[in-house]
Parts: sequence; structure tokens; C-alpha cells
Amino acid sequence: MSSPLSSAPHASDTPHVIDPAGGCPHALNSRLRAQGAVAEVVLPGGVPGAVVLGHQALKEFLAHPDVAKDGRHFPALHDGTIPPDWPLRVFANAQGMHTADEADHRRLRALVGKAFTARQVERLRPRIEELTAGLLDDLERAAAGSPDGTADLRTHVALPLPMSVICELLGVDPEHRGRLHHLSNTVIVSTDTAPAEVLAAVRELVELIGAIAAARRADPGEDLTSALIAAREGDGDRLSEAELTGTMRLMLIAGHETTLNLISNAVRALCTHRDQLALVREGKATWSDVVDETLRWDGPVSWFPFRYPTRDLTLDGTVIPRGTPVLAGYTAAGRDEAFHGPDADRFDLTRPTAARSLSFGHGGHYCVGAPLARLEATIALERLFARFPDLDLALPEGELPRQRSFIGNSVEALPVRLTRAAPA
Repeated sequence: MSSPLSSAPHASDTPHVIDPAGGCPHALNSRLRAQGAVAEVVLPGGVPGAVVLGHQALKEFLAHPDVAKDGRHFPALHDGTIPPDWPLRVFANAQGMHTADEADHRRLRALVGKAFTARQVERLRPRIEELTAGLLDDLERAAAGSPDGTADLRTHVALPLPMSVICELLGVDPEHRGRLHHLSNTVIVSTDTAPAEVLAAVRELVELIGAIAAARRADPGEDLTSALIAAREGDGDRLSEAELTGTMRLMLIAGHETTLNLISNAVRALCTHRDQLALVREGKATWSDVVDETLRWDGPVSWFPFRYPTRDLTLDGTVIPRGTPVLAGYTAAGRDEAFHGPDADRFDLTRPTAARSLSFGHGGHYCVGAPLARLEATIALERLFARFPDLDLALPEGELPRQRSFIGNSVEALPVRLTRAAPA
């Protein structure tokens, strides 16, 4: 396949070949960003593409009227160039709010948006606080029962909190939640998974979501899935079966995977920057500041697929040809010195531009669940450090196992001690 980008004065002549196993993205982001705000990449499977790395360039790109999300604007996906078992097809072929454009996107977003307004989300605060208290009990029991006094914060708090909330919103029975996370991690997050395994996980995930929808169809409740089904059955042209499944899949996956990483990354940041934690305790910064700065400095999503220019598009001096699959480089934009200043690599809760990160997107596809993710993370962090003020990492930051992904940005496990170890 040919190189997708035209030459530019600041562009590298050699495209970056994406490692499916991912890893910490920040050094790579810095190297590529130094060459320009847009970089040529080779996606897994040898597919040529691009990534937008600069803050201003990404902001422009995300809201550009000549950029689409529907996979029909990706010619290589349909002309036989890309094999049927390409693992990243799951992002391009999905039908739902996240891959719809213009009127279709507005229609689908309107169906779910009412559940995620700031007012509706605030009504969930008591339930989120109740869930958090119970999960912190679990974390304490796990640490007390382990031989070394440690427990995995992701397993006991960061994962079950957003998973429980989104599943309760959608009316998903508790027995499905563990499997849903395993499948979503296989399909979306773990980008080094073998193609056959991805395809099998996609099939099982679609079947499981179909079973969840069937259960709600047979026994409707006050949940969002029942509301989506009612909208479809009341006016058949509003929501197709594929759109129903795709929208549910989006909400289930995005509704927990990103918040899981956000909470994990915030805890890692605070444990390795005790001076910033002290600012919160002294009232010089807030837990909302922690969430905002984490989103900028170490966001939960690194390079997210896909958007497609519907014409040859010039972005920061680089021409991205029509139909190129483009990744949104959220972690790269978060540390862009051109926007965030020469100390962009520093975790700083007093940074005035922290709230202007692009981690939740920009424009018409701005994350509809952003208010919920912020609330969950803020409550979790506040309650965690209030109850365990000496909580610390059980391993040095550099030894924590990274997610095997170039999409998700976090660690696979986050072992913590609830009291800091005495100095050796």
C-alpha cells in the first residue's frame, strides 16, 4: 500500500510502524510531535494511515466539516485491499453513534443524550458514593488478606465502579459484567490480540449484547436499553437493530474502560507526585483539578481510530488524502508544548489550561458520557484518599505492567499499599 501523506517540510520520510503491543506512549509522542503535528503511520496489518498529534491540529481535525466517521469513507476497507480478518475492522464496521455522521449522528445522540446531562448525572451521585464505599471495603479486605498487604486497585475499585454504574443505567444483570469487560478488553483495548481471537470475541460480544437487549425487550424497565428499544419499536426508522447493538456496545465499553483508566492514571500520578496531592489536602487544588490534569497529562485513551477526510485535507501543512484512516492522538495533544507550554510534561494541578485538554474529544462527537466519567472519578479519588491517606504504589512506577495497546493508555494492574512502607 502506498504512503498516504504528501510530503511536508516538517514531516518524516519514514512512516512510524505502530507496535500493536503499545506501551507508554509519551516518549514516542514527543519524538513524532517534534517532526510535525501530523505523522504518517503504518497500522497493524500494513495499512497506511495517519495520526494527529498537536493540540491545535487535533482540535481543528475533530470538528472539521470535511472529516467523517462512517467507514464508507474508507475505500480500502471495501475494495479488497484490506483483508476481512483485519483486527481494526471492528472500529470501522461498527454501526452506532460513534461511527455516524451528521443527521444520523444527531438522531442517535439525541436518544442517549438525555441520560447523560449534567442534571441527570448529578442524580446518580448518591448511588456512586454508595458503590464507592462498598468497593473501598473490598479493597481493604483484599489488602488485609494478602500475604504482602497489597491489593489491585483496578480489580477492586477502578473497574467495578464505572462498570456497575453503566450496567445499572443500561439494565445489564450483574452476572454478565465480568464477561463484558473481558470481551471489550479483547475487542477494543488489547490491540496485539490475534485476528481470530478478535473475531471470536466480536461475535460473542454481539451475541451477549443481543441477549441483554432481548431480556429488556421481554421485561422492560426504567433503564436506558428499554428506552432505546421503545424508541426503535415506536418509530422503526429511528433506530435499527444494528444501531441498537452498536449504541449499547459503545456505551458499555466507553462507559467503563475509559473511566477505569482515568481513575488508575490519576492514582498513579498522585502517588508519584505527593506534592500535588498535598495541594489538594491543603485546599489549594480540587479533586476536579486532579481529574482535569490527569486527562491532559496521562489521558485514558492514547491514539483512537478512526476518522476519514472526505476530501484531501491540509492540516498544519500536511495533506492527508481523502479516505485515509486517521487516529486522534489524544495523549500526544495533551503534552503538546506549543499549546501547554514548555513544562507540558509536568503534572501540575495549578495549570490554567488543564481543563482544555481534548481527552473527551471536541465538536459534535464530544463524549456524551464526560459528565458521568468526571463524577465517578472525582468521587472515587476523593473517597479513596480520604479513607487511605497514606495509600501508595506497591511497585515502582516503571515496573507496573502496561496495557498491551496503542489505544488504551494505562497499566494492566495497579497494586497498592493502603499505608506507605517505612523507609528502608
